[in-house]
Amino acid sequence: MSRSTLLHEGWTLRAESGPQVPPEIAGTAVPATVPGCVHTDLLAAGLIPDPYLDDNENRLHWIGRTDWVYETTFDRRPGDEADRVDLVCAGLDTVATVTLNGVEVGRTENQHRGYRFDVRSLLRSGDNTLAVRFDSPYRYAEAHRDRLGDRPNAYPEPFNFIRKTACNFGWDWGPTVVTAGIWQRIGLHAWSTARLAGVRPLVTVADGAGRVELHVDVERAGDEPLTVRATVAGVAADVTVPAGERAAVLTLTVPDPALWWPVGYGDQPLHDLDVTLHAADGRELDGTSRRIGFRSVRLDTTPDAHGTPFTLHVNDVPIFVKGVNWIPDDAFANRVTRARLAERFGQAVEANINLLRIWGGGRYESDDFYELADELGLLVQQDFLFACAAYPEEEPFRTEVEAEAREQVARLAGHPSLVLWTGNNENIWGWHDWDWQEPLAGRTWGRGYYLDLLPAVVGELDPTVPYWPGSPWSGREDIHPNDPAHGTMHIWDVWNDDDYTKYREYVPRFVAEFGYQAPPAYATLRRSLSDEPLAHDSPGMAHHQKAADGDRKLQRGLDAHLPPPADFDDWHYYTQLNQARAIQLGVEHFRSHRPVCTGTIVWQLNDCWPVTSWAAVDGDGRRKPLWYALRRAYADRLLTVQPRDGGLALVAVNETAEAWTAPATVTRLTLAGEPRAKTSVDLDVPAYSSVVLALPAELARPDEARRELLVAEAGDTAERALWFFAEDRDVEWPAAEWDATVEPTDGGQRVRVTARTVLRDLTLFPDRLDPSAQVDAALVTLLPGESTVFTVHAPAALDAAALTRRPVLRCVNM
Repeated sequence: MSRSTLLHEGWTLRAESGPQVPPEIAGTAVPATVPGCVHTDLLAAGLIPDPYLDDNENRLHWIGRTDWVYETTFDRRPGDEADRVDLVCAGLDTVATVTLNGVEVGRTENQHRGYRFDVRSLLRSGDNTLAVRFDSPYRYAEAHRDRLGDRPNAYPEPFNFIRKTACNFGWDWGPTVVTAGIWQRIGLHAWSTARLAGVRPLVTVADGAGRVELHVDVERAGDEPLTVRATVAGVAADVTVPAGERAAVLTLTVPDPALWWPVGYGDQPLHDLDVTLHAADGRELDGTSRRIGFRSVRLDTTPDAHGTPFTLHVNDVPIFVKGVNWIPDDAFANRVTRARLAERFGQAVEANINLLRIWGGGRYESDDFYELADELGLLVQQDFLFACAAYPEEEPFRTEVEAEAREQVARLAGHPSLVLWTGNNENIWGWHDWDWQEPLAGRTWGRGYYLDLLPAVVGELDPTVPYWPGSPWSGREDIHPNDPAHGTMHIWDVWNDDDYTKYREYVPRFVAEFGYQAPPAYATLRRSLSDEPLAHDSPGMAHHQKAADGDRKLQRGLDAHLPPPADFDDWHYYTQLNQARAIQLGVEHFRSHRPVCTGTIVWQLNDCWPVTSWAAVDGDGRRKPLWYALRRAYADRLLTVQPRDGGLALVAVNETAEAWTAPATVTRLTLAGEPRAKTSVDLDVPAYSSVVLALPAELARPDEARRELLVAEAGDTAERALWFFAEDRDVEWPAAEWDATVEPTDGGQRVRVTARTVLRDLTLFPDRLDPSAQVDAALVTLLPGESTVFTVHAPAALDAAALTRRPVLRCVNM
């Protein structure tokens, strides 16, 4: 049987060469953590400041221009009797030279691949010295840029000339922390006769049966016949691999398996798939085990009266995608643990999200990521790693791209959560609209990857998962890639140039990106910034706003909708509120056009550090008001008031398998709660559909726009739908008056607020009192006489008086 031994102990790190290396670091051997990276090792040693605090990032750019050496010494591991002993490097970041006992065993140029080197002949009894030298990513990328000619790029960094996490080089939400290091497992693998080099399950469902077509690759140290055995869900099969051959296919058919469903559509049963490799005499040589789920997936893009749809079907049920974009959860990959992913995924599921799109400027996500998605029913769209730039197709890049694509498609095959591969992020759009064509002057830019190479790899290695050339992409080269009527689109003119009400001008088939910014939670700002006082343009705040003209765009949004902020507390609350409102408006509008629109993927769920950004969950893992707005807008049953045909309509959207029948009322009220007009309807919304009900003119036309609102309620909705006839800046709000009580409860406190006047978007911010405090609800609008209860969880009781006054308790008219 093969044996694996991790080599994660005893590592040191030192700077080999590079400009501006501080004297206290030059020539110093620093204890290193593997897996890890240079930044986190230097930080742990106290040799650099935290790059996430204040503007420390600016003083650490030299790290990416320095060569680094990791080194460890280990005793000869058992394995003298093995035919082969391989050094297995699951991930090296990025331009590495590996030596064992002074002998070079291999070089790497791709963070997104694993490597294996035969080192048996180099191992010696006693101490063995393993070293990995990492050359400066900048020097490598800039040399290829100079050799091949520059390519257009969204940022002044050479990330498109190296196969490495692009956002390491900085983004409009991320720091420039160009890493190096042994970022995944490294160890020795001793084996004899043969080993399992690849196990690729292609799982399909047809005619009530589950089918696992198992493709197995073997690596040999001899030529004898081999046997592969596999079991899943009580079904077993085996196949002989004849002498000298290196691949085999066997099929397991499972009758009437329990199907795997996306969250909200059913359960997620998973089955152990066990695969073993045996010698001719029956000895077990190698084995692997993983879990799979039985489901079918297809992408419907058949042209219709509205253009080209983009509808995911799982088990032949069309899925309305309630998605979010996912970026690396930390700029330093070794910090993203399974527990941290589980927390983030829990936040996604609780917000009624059913799909995560792994964005193309980050990483192919980990086995932990996909296993958790499988368990929770979260669908995954995985981009190939190209983003916002023209990419060269010359060598060595074409070979590296094909190798990484083959490795990653094979690695992820069989995960039921994976429902779509996407060729790139915004690069086809960029070629059309971002003035690339003249500077490219006919040079390659990536088209051959997205339209030829990558679809061929997916089609060969995992045809069970659809492929789409880009995000956005219309489906045809003769149709603009960001045409709303065809395929997928991104909507960024709203954030960049227009008011968020412009979302209502679009009726897209599928929105793969749209977003609106806001600062992180107050406690996150106070942890990461030393600014005194905090202001929207204080030095730390300015450094942690990476978007071009970000503050000006935030201010434009405030000017259009909200009263002028009197201080930073107002600015912080109003900008977070505006983000939540913008995305809720967009999502509810797009959902109201179901089934013409079949999905939305909000930019973005998470952050990788503390920053003003488009995220719903900030870099410290705290939920912004946007998260609560998403939870409502993505509810399985949604009631919303929408403008239609010069009037207003009540729209009910049902994303469940059962019809939604309920009495509903729509009332036009004054801000004081006095009814002016009312109508009643009976909702009858079939499963997976929507109903649009035009409202009578006496409801849609107020007597006093600045003093009235609509309230729509249905029998079993958790929250009602509101429609205000004027912007908050223009509404004649009464001064907020309320009564509040605070009482202890298990693990926290219950804060009951009773309105004496209307309270618009009442929100509690307990992190201002304790950074670990959380609250269960936000953005609650109360009419006079109504009450709501906030449940606050904190390790110790919070000041009751502070919980019930500004700035912890806020509403628009406070």
